Amino acid sequence: MARKQQADLLLERTGLQLRQLLQEAAGKLQPFPPFPGAFFTNAIEVEAKAAESSGRGCIVVCEDGELYELEMSIDFSDDAEDPVSARDEKLKKLDGLHPRDYVALAYDAITRITEQLMERSE
Repeated sequence: MARKQQADLLLERTGLQLRQLLQEAAGKLQPFPPFPGAFFTNAIEVEAKAAESSGRGCIVVCEDGELYELEMSIDFSDDAEDPVSARDEKLKKLDGLHPRDYVALAYDAITRITEQLMERSE
C-alpha cells in the first residue's frame, strides 16, 4: 500500500508541474488559434489515448492553459435569424480528473502548443 501511495503522490506532483508548464506555454501562444469549425472558441484539441473516456467529448486546451470539454450545438428553437446566433459553444472545465489522466492530457496539450509555437517561429 505504501508503494501505491508513493506512486499517487508522484503523479499528483507531476500533474502540478505539468499544469504550470501548460499555463506558461499557453501564455506564449498569442494569439491563441481558433478551434476548427468554432465561431467563438479559441482552443487546441488534445488527444491522449491513455486518458480516453466514453463519458467525455472533445477535450481542448484554452488560452488560460486549462483543459476543457468542448460542446458545440446548434439550436434553432429560439427563432434564430442566422446560424451564428443559433450556435452554442460551451466549455466545461475538467475538474476532478484522476492525476494519471491529467498527466496524459496535459502532456499532449503541451506537445500541441509547442508544435504551434515552432510553426510560428519558422
